[in-house]
Amino acid sequence: MPGKHQHFQEPEVGCCGKYFLFGFNIVFWVLGALFLAIGLWAWGEKGVLSNISALTDLGGLDPVWLFVVVGGVMSVLGFAGCIGALRENTFLLKFFSVFLGLIFFLELATGILAFVFKDWIRDQLNLFINNNVKAYRDDIDLQNLIDFAQEYWSCCGARGPNDWNLNIYFNCTDLNPSRERCGVPFSCCVRDPAEDVLNTQCGYDVRLKLIFGICLAQNLVSDIKAVKANWSKWNDDFENHWLTPTISEVLSTAGPQQNSLTGAPGPAPPSRHVFFGLGGLYPEPTFKNW
Repeated sequence: MPGKHQHFQEPEVGCCGKYFLFGFNIVFWVLGALFLAIGLWAWGEKGVLSNISALTDLGGLDPVWLFVVVGGVMSVLGFAGCIGALRENTFLLKFFSVFLGLIFFLELATGILAFVFKDWIRDQLNLFINNNVKAYRDDIDLQNLIDFAQEYWSCCGARGPNDWNLNIYFNCTDLNPSRERCGVPFSCCVRDPAEDVLNTQCGYDVRLKLIFGICLAQNLVSDIKAVKANWSKWNDDFENHWLTPTISEVLSTAGPQQNSLTGAPGPAPPSRHVFFGLGGLYPEPTFKNW
């Protein structure tokens, strides 16, 4: 109509989705910054920040890397999502969504590859665990991580307690002067729920006792085989000397017989004598020296 102005309503961004994304990402951002700060503080306490080359000196995994990497990724994603939602910045929102999609597809690809190459993954995982077993006493954070993993999953080493032979403090060589020789960490022990105080020495000499038990069992097996061999030999001698004689043997061992026609004596008896048993006449057995 003439004399009236027409007002067009411009499209607006939904407030619910905008502030929900903002609130979620600000929590994500704060948690990531907290993880990153903990990782940097741990490195500062261990002197890594003043000596960067110490990062490569450790033979195993430094658990602080988990805090630094996870905290850094969470901080970047949280910042992009938080500021992008608050300022309606399409570049930051696209970066946030692409980064999340990339992480999702990497996880999916990792799961598929782990299923296809599971034998190779298992070998690499065992190698990774054994490398960390070697460095068990080199880093307190790694030590706490291994103890937590062994207690949580009720395991000891990658394949068994003998994996701790790889550690210089726990191996069973004669040149090892450590009190922990032929032992395992306390996290390998099954803890008694009634214990109020943690026994950190429960793993001392554990594998030494296992080795002694194995040797004792092998000696027992050898003794049993020797006894069986002696019994088999005795049975052979028994069959050779204690079987019921034939009639000709009985007559030949009964003594000299007189010829009924000529009256001449018969052949002389053998040196073995005849004795009576329940089954009849038996030649005297001869025994071998054992």
